[in-house]
Amino acid sequence: MRLVPLEDDATTIPSAIFFATEDPFEVSYGRAAVREYLDGTPGRLMRSLKSVLGSSLMNELAAVGDRDYKYADIVTAYVRTLRERAAVAAGHALDAVVLGRPIRFVDDDAKQDRAAQDTLAACARAAGFRHVEFQFEPIAAAFDYERTIAREESVLVVDVGGGTADFTVIRLGPGRRDRAVRTDDILANDGIHIAGTDFDSRLNMSWVMPALGYRTVGTNGRVVPSLVYFDLSTWHRINLLYVPKFIGTLREMQAFFTDPRPYRRLVHVIDQRLGHELLGRTENAKIELSTQANVKLDLGAIEAGLMAEGTRNELIGLLGDMLARLVDIGTATVNAAGLKPADISTLYFTGGSSGMSALRDAFLKAYPDSRIVVGDLFGSVVSGLGIEAGRRFATG
Repeated sequence: MRLVPLEDDATTIPSAIFFATEDPFEVSYGRAAVREYLDGTPGRLMRSLKSVLGSSLMNELAAVGDRDYKYADIVTAYVRTLRERAAVAAGHALDAVVLGRPIRFVDDDAKQDRAAQDTLAACARAAGFRHVEFQFEPIAAAFDYERTIAREESVLVVDVGGGTADFTVIRLGPGRRDRAVRTDDILANDGIHIAGTDFDSRLNMSWVMPALGYRTVGTNGRVVPSLVYFDLSTWHRINLLYVPKFIGTLREMQAFFTDPRPYRRLVHVIDQRLGHELLGRTENAKIELSTQANVKLDLGAIEAGLMAEGTRNELIGLLGDMLARLVDIGTATVNAAGLKPADISTLYFTGGSSGMSALRDAFLKAYPDSRIVVGDLFGSVVSGLGIEAGRRFATG
């Protein structure tokens, strides 16, 4: 089993699509999609596609220039691209797939959660796969980790990505890895919709949005309405601000501002469609604060010389309740497995947001006797899904 390149030499590809609206009409995927957007190509960028599954957006149309697309068709186009690129690298057509899924697409709603999986399965079939199966992503990551160990371990897998945080308590070991059925080894699973996009949103609200007027007290002591700032700080909602009908709302907001500068900046961000770029700068600052005490965010795209600053202590303070909640869910998963934190030999971290040192430090305090292992943050789930596909689709 090997990972194949999906975009240039990279074996991963971000869940991003860019629709260029000028002639010729072109669609880009992954890093190329983000580059087209940041280069100023007229069009629409969509990121964090999995966040749409299970949400009301799946029933809406996405406006791209003078065209409307169903969100399900957009997800299908992305999966079809993955299938075609993987087939080129593999040298043959692919008609069977094991897709990773979070423990919960939708919190506390089993019916909606099932509908989200069914929708993704339908998209995969529409993309050309005849056989579609699923595995929980933290379980897949555990199987990848199991290839590297030489003794029996009780592991809490902490998989924190962009949209969800997922937890699995599992027994792993050399004597277990070749078993065809691993049901008895999987002791408990749980998950919640708190992850990287939520971290980005909260940090962006604190570090960047004040420059655009967030929490500004304007005329007659009225606070500027905050919804626009929440939308500008949420990856999959930014595009909602670029539709023509929002222009009227933006004009009405001017009456709330006594200082015209924040309002001019806000209008500029909407007019130039800078929302994703600003949120991307916040995301990069979040990553840098795992190794630095403070960072500066260059907001020159809004206004020459405009800067913002973030510190590691601020990040910990702003995200503290979220990180504590993740530790609580992880520990509840351990308890559901009939174990105590002291019984966990290894904390295995995967998912892009697990690169945050603040996240790992929060768990280390609750599991002082456990060994910390940081896996391939973006590749361990995929590798584990490959192992699972070998089990499920093995022939002969």
